Amino acid sequence: MPIIRNLGRAASQLLQSSGCGCGVSLVPARAIGVSPRQVASDASFHSVTFSESDHPRVLITGGLGQLGVGLAKLLRKRFGKNNVILSDIRKPADNVFYSGPFIFADILDYKNLREIVVNNRITWLFHYSALLSAVGEANVPLARAVNITGLHNVLDIAAEHNLRLFVPSTIGAFGPTSPRDPTPDICVQRPRTIYGVSKVHAELMGEYYHYRYGLDFRCLRYPGIISADSQPGGGTTDYAVKIFHDAIKSGKFKCYLRPDTRLPMMYIDDCLKATLEVMEAPAEALTMRTYNINAMSFTPEELAQEVQKYVPELQVTYNVDQVRQAIADSWPMNFDDSNARRDWGWKHDYDLPELVTTMFSYLGSDSRIAQAN
Repeated sequence: MPIIRNLGRAASQLLQSSGCGCGVSLVPARAIGVSPRQVASDASFHSVTFSESDHPRVLITGGLGQLGVGLAKLLRKRFGKNNVILSDIRKPADNVFYSGPFIFADILDYKNLREIVVNNRITWLFHYSALLSAVGEANVPLARAVNITGLHNVLDIAAEHNLRLFVPSTIGAFGPTSPRDPTPDICVQRPRTIYGVSKVHAELMGEYYHYRYGLDFRCLRYPGIISADSQPGGGTTDYAVKIFHDAIKSGKFKCYLRPDTRLPMMYIDDCLKATLEVMEAPAEALTMRTYNINAMSFTPEELAQEVQKYVPELQVTYNVDQVRQAIADSWPMNFDDSNARRDWGWKHDYDLPELVTTMFSYLGSDSRIAQAN
């Protein structure tokens, strides 16, 4: 024991000595002082200085959802394959696993998530882990844990390690008392779903962390997103994806919303482009932390008419799901995204005709579509 104590004192004296110029480096206050979560006194930090020409090191949580895989593909083309890490708690398909770095990451495991950020020197974090509207209503406790507790973990880690953080919001962040046509960036928000409540919470917490701790938080309110690469995932706007799959497979589509239900929509390429643009925008150009973005607004009936130009025999029926219809009726009919267009030059590429043409160019090898063409 005396030997151990003497070794301890000797080590302490060496660490306190500055004669060699390589003693214990002081961690800047911002590195450990900005996070409200207490950092262990024996935590080790490795600071890395990035020049403006260096590519960001990116982590995408919830990356196997509708947007994560597409975003990873876009960012890898931009920043290099190994600079973008996709993560989720599910097993990825082979083509996803071998397309670039993939890692298991549970956003409810704060210690593991923090370790991933530190070990991989992450500088940008895209937080896509969430339960969507209809799924969240079916399991409120799980939605509360994933959408709110998971967000808190991400916010603390991002603030502690000075990350640029992107958290998507949604049309679901508005409620029946919000102005619906158009819906501005700042107005009354009183959503009636746990999904919507969690997104308002994310917007406000991100803005608070920005002003309180200096976190570079950026957020876009997505409209309904339409993609040929994914199956419907339980969202209220997913009818606009399902109609294409059903048109090709069976020529019959049963819609769970009324034919006149108007909602803002966007093709996935526009969504991913907007996400990258807002992350690359100069900080001084941003006048707010959360922006609406929009591309088009249509009803199930209008979409069906456009789809029937490719599949004329498509039979459309309406069997209204009262839960989803109530959700849709509380959401915006059209987004006012003038602030995004002014501040960082947002401009969409796809309107309804271009959307339908593009979807069928990916999905339309079926004989019915070939005949229609």
